[in-house]
Amino acid sequence: MLEQRRFAFHFLGGDADAVDTALGSYLNGDGGYGHALDPDLRGPLSQPLHTAHALRVLDGLGRCAGQRIERLCRHLTRVSTPDGALPVLSPSPRGYPSAPYHPVHDDPPGELLTTGPVVGLLHRNRIWHAWLFRATDFCWERVETLRHSHPYEIQSAVAFLDGAPDRARAAAAADRLGRLVREQRLVVLDPGRRGDHPPYPGHAPDEHLFPHDFARRPESLARSWFTDAELDRSLDFLTAQQQPDGGWPVHRRAWAPGSFLERRPIATVEALLTLRAYGRLPAPVSRPPGPVHPR
Repeated sequence: MLEQRRFAFHFLGGDADAVDTALGSYLNGDGGYGHALDPDLRGPLSQPLHTAHALRVLDGLGRCAGQRIERLCRHLTRVSTPDGALPVLSPSPRGYPSAPYHPVHDDPPGELLTTGPVVGLLHRNRIWHAWLFRATDFCWERVETLRHSHPYEIQSAVAFLDGAPDRARAAAAADRLGRLVREQRLVVLDPGRRGDHPPYPGHAPDEHLFPHDFARRPESLARSWFTDAELDRSLDFLTAQQQPDGGWPVHRRAWAPGSFLERRPIATVEALLTLRAYGRLPAPVSRPPGPVHPR
């Protein structure tokens, strides 16, 4: 339902309130989000991966503000690791299934994978809260000292840098990351030769990331990592990936049938938003974000 409402808002002129209402069904009393908002984590409990997805939805509505964000930041303060960051999984959900590539630890470390997108989106929306100070320092330290990484961590680093207030520092960090991505072959620059790229350890055989996966919008700092020809090939490939039923495929490991099916609408909306951002779809018809409704 949430992705149906998002599609209607972004592409059919639908009402933002409908998206807001659908997202609200995932909101917990502690200020966080749960209930498999991210399909890889089952159960009702609030988790950082759910928070990151909720913030992406709210950012798209222009409603990443207000009392609910204040409550969310208080929640993040409670669930943070000692270094002020977010784990991938809080140690509580042992009674609920989760994807095997998200193992549960008794004392989980803070991870850029989850902290980067949350911090980046909060900064992008000019949110100021005490939680952000240490979390931002954590992200800077991780991003600026990365020597070896995996594609999804680089995506999270980009999400942080695209929202970080210090633009000069972000641009310098992004430039170094771009060289790392190319040197370590974390991106498939030519989709027609993706068979030459062995999958990253633990990934599905066809689980590759392409230029459009890092530079999801033309204003992203990751856009400078790729030539026009490389990005055009990537966007051509993304367009061709649309399946006969209209949706886009999921290239992650299919660890559970229900989770896999739930991720397809998410992948479809994100593909459409990326294609439109690069002018590959007709002009947007969605209504401009209105005033933030207090929550």
